Amino acid sequence: MNRLPVETRVQILSMLCEGSSMRSVSRVCGVSINTVTKLLVDAGNVCAAYHHENVRNVASKSIQCDEIWSFSYAKQKNLRTASAAPYGSGDVWTWTGIDADSKLIVSWHVGDRHHGAAMEFMSDLRARLANKVQLSTDGHRAYLSAVEELDFDADYAMLIKIFGKESGPAGRYSPPVVVATDTKVIRGNPDPAHINTSFAERQNLTMRMSMRRFTRLTNGFSKKLENHCHALALYFVWYNFMRIHKTLRVTPAMAAGLTDKVMDMADLVAIIDACEMPKVRGPYRKRNAQISN
Repeated sequence: MNRLPVETRVQILSMLCEGSSMRSVSRVCGVSINTVTKLLVDAGNVCAAYHHENVRNVASKSIQCDEIWSFSYAKQKNLRTASAAPYGSGDVWTWTGIDADSKLIVSWHVGDRHHGAAMEFMSDLRARLANKVQLSTDGHRAYLSAVEELDFDADYAMLIKIFGKESGPAGRYSPPVVVATDTKVIRGNPDPAHINTSFAERQNLTMRMSMRRFTRLTNGFSKKLENHCHALALYFVWYNFMRIHKTLRVTPAMAAGLTDKVMDMADLVAIIDACEMPKVRGPYRKRNAQISN
């Protein structure tokens, strides 16, 4: 099997986590777009499994949740007139839960913005925590229904934003300005000083800066939902285990006590290589399928 040098694969994956588009990565690294895509798929599968296995029993005091919008192939409002739209096209929401102290992304989920997606996200988040936490979300009702239905054992409060009238030209892209906020205690006894979603919202900005497919008003948006999920899986492992947080001076995973060393892209490439197995019939094929999930 022909395989790119480790240095080239490290460069490709690093550029994908630093805001470069797949086409620009292809040009800079001197490889085909298909090579970049295949490496993204391989890395995404491995990273999803790595996060699933290693982000467990997180000891946290405060968790903040938020969701960020993007789209695949076409925006939801344009989907009816889009030709040959693949499965998963339209608006895509990424749900994230971040530990306020270590800045670790404890859980993430890709789906719509409705109750079912909130249930899956909150169920996964709860399973990764080692103790009772203070939980803060915005006023989106899907959070409320999911927490109540799951009987999430947390001191839970909502930060409800009050928006002013839109200013500027018609059709402005950014949301209206927040003029006030209100807090609503849902269950338990949350500390009023820690009822906010600031860290989760700041993480949304980091996502938009680190993945070209989240950049607004460009043609770098995701064309397939599957590749969108692979890019997110790669990003969250890079953010949690490889990227040094400037304030903490360690990675979020180190701050959370999940590891004692900084992981690098060469380590990820080694994991990808270790997971690759010959495509043969029999039990090996089944094992490959399990790894990819």
